Amino acid sequence: MMKTLPIVLLSIGVLAGTAAQAQVRVEIAGVASNQIPVAVAAFADEGMAPAQVSAIIRADLERSGVFKVIDAGTTLSETSAIDYGRWKSRGADALVVGSVHVMADGRLDVKYKLFDTIKASELSTMSNAVQPKYTRLSAHKIADDVYEKLTGARGAFATRIAYVTMINNHDYRLEVADADGEGMLVAAYGKEPIISPAWSPDGSKVAYVSFEDRKPVVYVQDLVSGGRKVVSNEKGSNSAPAWSPDGRTLAVTLSKDGHSQVYSVNADGSGMRRLSNSNGIDTEPHFSADGQSIYFTSDRSGGPQIYKMAASGGPATRVTFKGAYNISPRLSSDGKTLAWISQRDGGFNLYAMDLASGQELRLADGATEPSFSPNGKYIMYATKGGGRTGLAVVSVDGRVKQRLTTQAGNIREPNWGPFMK
Repeated sequence: MMKTLPIVLLSIGVLAGTAAQAQVRVEIAGVASNQIPVAVAAFADEGMAPAQVSAIIRADLERSGVFKVIDAGTTLSETSAIDYGRWKSRGADALVVGSVHVMADGRLDVKYKLFDTIKASELSTMSNAVQPKYTRLSAHKIADDVYEKLTGARGAFATRIAYVTMINNHDYRLEVADADGEGMLVAAYGKEPIISPAWSPDGSKVAYVSFEDRKPVVYVQDLVSGGRKVVSNEKGSNSAPAWSPDGRTLAVTLSKDGHSQVYSVNADGSGMRRLSNSNGIDTEPHFSADGQSIYFTSDRSGGPQIYKMAASGGPATRVTFKGAYNISPRLSSDGKTLAWISQRDGGFNLYAMDLASGQELRLADGATEPSFSPNGKYIMYATKGGGRTGLAVVSVDGRVKQRLTTQAGNIREPNWGPFMK
């Protein structure tokens, strides 16, 4: 066994300088049916900001696959007179305009308006006073507003993702980034594997498993202070942490009693309690959106299948029946859709099931480690391609696909963060 070196845990801002070398790139393939045509004008005076607000908005909307983005080819502020007929004739159903102003205290006042060119009316308006370093976040919030006003669903552009990067097969980094892969920061790194990152419901912490002590141990790290604490270091394996929706407890997989079973533990490491009780292996717990149930993987029927039990423990009912090998259950935020990995046709593939009807949809081939976007519209997963392991995103209807790549190494173990307040 190679010599173990401690993981060095840092405040989330300390390694910001590595972002340029490890930036995640997004490649888009496929679009949704009936794309909404939206024109995005250059914002007035946006050159005063460290990033071009209108370009970020355009990229967000294009990446969703839901919109056909039309480059307005002109600059329009929120106070500009709007010629609705002109934009309608260019095929735009909606128009995004805005401006950036430098305030006396150095903050940027980012303003925007959204217009319905068909009804010749204003749909939305927003004004955010932000520090220059939060320009990208402000643009993502505008894109979220456009998405919500035009689709009726909440946008997820202003959220973050966590994932693990492996460099040269021996350096591991737990990284967080914006949902578009920009603004990467390193939360933890070391010479031993880091796996299974899981965001807390408020987005301030990440639970994960580290092998730095020559065995898997569950930690929770505060992303603001950089401090961390041990949540589970029982005899044997400690793995697969999953937060309850209220952020008070985690479900974990422990082998302290001889074989892997599902336990609950308070977020401070107290109150350990066994939830599952089978003669097989029970692992990969995941809470339902209402916190009343836990979905997990178990081989109690002879091969790995997905089961459901009450969050307080007790009897479990089987959920998956098609295929002999089903693992990694994940639930959408509305509780209506189950995503999981199924081994069929010689490979590991991503499936989604409507829990009400039981109808399945095969979304992607060569997939592992699925994670829903907080609005339930997309699923991120790990996949291999071009000799590397990278991340990909697919819409729940399978129409929109993206691939996230980096030149820094293999990236996997994705976990999509929650909506931020």
